[in-house]
Amino acid sequence: MEKKDNRQPAQQLESVLRKQTNWKNLWFYQKTVVLYQMTYVFTKRFLPLYGDRTVDQMLQAARSGKQNIVEGSADGVTSMEMELKLLNVARSSIQELLEDYGDYLPAHRLTKWTPGHPRYDQMLTYCREHNDLGDYEPFFEKWTDEEAANVAITLCHMVDKMMMTYQQKKEKEFITEGGIRERMTAARLGYRTNQRETIEELIREVEALKNENAILKEKIKRLGGEL
Repeated sequence: MEKKDNRQPAQQLESVLRKQTNWKNLWFYQKTVVLYQMTYVFTKRFLPLYGDRTVDQMLQAARSGKQNIVEGSADGVTSMEMELKLLNVARSSIQELLEDYGDYLPAHRLTKWTPGHPRYDQMLTYCREHNDLGDYEPFFEKWTDEEAANVAITLCHMVDKMMMTYQQKKEKEFITEGGIRERMTAARLGYRTNQRETIEELIREVEALKNENAILKEKIKRLGGEL
């Protein structure tokens, strides 16, 4: 008869590395891609080619917003603290870009679209429902500077709000899961616990085999006496 294995499965070890977030699926990241490409075209079309530092500032802010999301998600595998810091840098960059677009409108005597403006609701709905670059790119060369700036301002506000919610979620994860040091400690403790449980199980099996061996010897002894 086959002997039944009553051993319990070993405890699953705590993973030191966290699962990397696929930033390309994050809606706010997708919108930052739109913002960067839109800003590149905007500065080429509506700002002086030379002598205006705003061009470099806007491009750098748009790029920083996008790139720091990527770097933060990659670094988050080993350091949630670094991920949170880089996400905050990304938010700050988007806020800087928002300020530049906001300054452009009054400086050029253009209108900022607010609730009540005839095109505000349509623009807001479009920006909410569309994240992909391909949904915006055909308009980059067609929009007036007023249209492009208002769309960019709306996207900046949306990115900031979504990133703030995402950061709050990550902060809660950090509190409950800890950083790399805590995860390494948990992994080491889990490994030691597994070792201890394995040794204890082997000791129990050895004792059981000794008992079985003693019983078999006694049976053999009795059979020998009967013969």
